[in-house]
Amino acid sequence: MGTEMGLRESKKQETRQLISDHATRLFIEQGFEPTTIAEIATAARVAKKTVTNYFARKEDMALDHHEEFTRSLARAVTGRAEGESVVAALRREFHTALEGHDPVAGFAGPEFARMIAESPTLTARLRELHEQREEALADALAVPAPGTAPGTAPDIAPRAAAALLAAAHRLLFRRIQELTLTGHPNDRITDTLAPEAAHVFDLLAAALGDGPAPVPA
Repeated sequence: MGTEMGLRESKKQETRQLISDHATRLFIEQGFEPTTIAEIATAARVAKKTVTNYFARKEDMALDHHEEFTRSLARAVTGRAEGESVVAALRREFHTALEGHDPVAGFAGPEFARMIAESPTLTARLRELHEQREEALADALAVPAPGTAPGTAPDIAPRAAAALLAAAHRLLFRRIQELTLTGHPNDRITDTLAPEAAHVFDLLAAALGDGPAPVPA
């Protein structure tokens, strides 16, 4: 039974990826707005209803890492090592993403970056995802940490910190896309971003603190 369920889930993931791959190819070739669901279904050799069953929004066929993206900052905060500050954890995670040319950090190649830049719909959706990522981070920061005395910070503190941290990550994401669109290869982008990101995180550390901090319960 478990094997059967595993195979079924694997097949569903393969179908989802197949649809996303064909959709992204068509979006790049034809533009996002002109490409229809019917064309995507034909290219993927599935029914039109299958496409909409897997993707409630057309935009999510292109931005198919959206769930990982919106959870990324919150996950780094809640999973940080004991005594590691929020800023230190996010600095470390971004450095890893930068070295790995992670799409969640903004690496996607010039054709994909151009596709987003030229589509008002995708640009708007990406803005929404940045906002959702900030909200998820604020929720993670709002979890009381062991040993924290009640009432030591105003209620708005988690949202204020999340706004600063998410804005910094949005800036770095856009910087990667900007360099991608101007023709920089990934290794050169990494070399350019490393000192720039260090500067950004130094500013965050000065504003929010970068010393050891208790891990949220």
